[in-house]
Amino acid sequence: MASERNRRIMFGQAFVIAFLMHLLLFSIAPMVTPVMREMSLNHTQFGLVFSMSMVSLIIFRLPWGLLADRKGYVAVVRVSLLLATTAALLRALAQDYTGLLLSQFLLGFGLAATLPGLSLMVKEWALGRPGLGTGTYVAGFAVGNATALGITPLLLRAVEWRQIFLIYACFSGLVTLTWWLLGRSEGRVDFGVRLEDVRMVLRDRHVWLLLLFLAASMGCYDTLANWMPRVLEMKYMNTSLSFLLPVGFFLAGPAVGIIADRFPSRRALVALLGAIAVISVASITFAPLPLLLPSLILAGFATTGCLVISLTVPVEHERLSPYAGTVVGLISSLGNVGPLAMPVLFGFLIDFTGMYYASMASVAIVAAIAFIGGSRAMP
Repeated sequence: MASERNRRIMFGQAFVIAFLMHLLLFSIAPMVTPVMREMSLNHTQFGLVFSMSMVSLIIFRLPWGLLADRKGYVAVVRVSLLLATTAALLRALAQDYTGLLLSQFLLGFGLAATLPGLSLMVKEWALGRPGLGTGTYVAGFAVGNATALGITPLLLRAVEWRQIFLIYACFSGLVTLTWWLLGRSEGRVDFGVRLEDVRMVLRDRHVWLLLLFLAASMGCYDTLANWMPRVLEMKYMNTSLSFLLPVGFFLAGPAVGIIADRFPSRRALVALLGAIAVISVASITFAPLPLLLPSLILAGFATTGCLVISLTVPVEHERLSPYAGTVVGLISSLGNVGPLAMPVLFGFLIDFTGMYYASMASVAIVAAIAFIGGSRAMP
C-alpha cells in the first residue's frame, strides 16, 4: 500500500515538474513588448534571449542523462531543479541584457536534466505501464505550455513582467522543495555508464530511429503551433482556433500512453499516428471550417503521440533500458534540430510561393517519411 502511494506521489511530481519546465521556458514569449521596451532590445536580440535556453538544453541534456544513469535520477533532479529555480529568480532580477541572457542559459542548463530524469523515474515506477507513465508527464508539458501562453498575458494586465517572473520563480522553489522532501527511489543505483556503453548506444540503429521520430514529432508540432495563427489568417479564419493544437497535445499524453501499454505493436501504432498526422495536416490545408476543428486537434494529437512513443521505447526496450537516461538525453538533445529547422523552412516556403500550401505540404511530407516510413524499422 505504501509503495502504491509512493508511486502516485512520484507521478504527480513528474506531471508538476514537466508543467514547471514548459511554464518557465515559454512564459517569456508573452513578455516580448515590455522586455524589449525596458531594455531597448530589437527583435533579433529578444529572439536570442529565447534561444539561449534552448541552446543550453541541447548542450547539456546528454551529460545530464549520463549523470542520471550513474548517480540516480533523484539526486540529479534535485540539483537541476535548484539550478532552474536560481535561474528563474535571477531572470526576475536581471537589470540588463547580459544578465537576462545568462539567466536564460542557466535556466536551460538546469531544466536539461528533467527529461532524462523523468524517463528514469518512469522506468522504476511505471510497473509495466511505461506508456501511461510517459504520457502523464507529457501531458504536464502541454498544460505548462498552455498556462505560459494563456495566463501570462492576463497577469501582465495587473503586474509588471519582473513580478510575474518572481511569481514563477517562487512556484519553482515550491516544486523544488517538494521534490527534495518527497522525491525517492526504491531501487539501488549500481550501474555506471562507461565510455564503451556510450559507443554501443551510438551504434544502435534503434537509437537513431528514435532520434528521427523525436526530431520529426517536435519539429512538426512546434512548426504548426508557431505558424498556425498565420495560416488561419491567410485562410481568413479566426486565428484563435490554433488553441486546438495544444488540446490535441494534452490528450495525446494519457491516451497514446494507455494505448501503447495495451497495443503490443509499436510499429503499427507509429504508422497509424503518422497516417493521422498526414491526413489531418492535409485537411487543415484544404478543408472548410467544420472539418478544420477536428483536424487541428488530431494534428496535435498525432504528432505528439509519436513523441510519447519515442520517449517510452528507451524505458521498455530490453537493450536500451539500462541506458535510458543516456538515450533520452541524446535523442532529446539532437532531436531539437527538428524544431530549429522546420519552422524556418515553413516561413521560407511562404515567402517563396506567396501561399501556405507548400509549407503545410512540407510538414505532411516529414510526418510521412519519419513516422510511416520509419515505423517499418521499429523494434
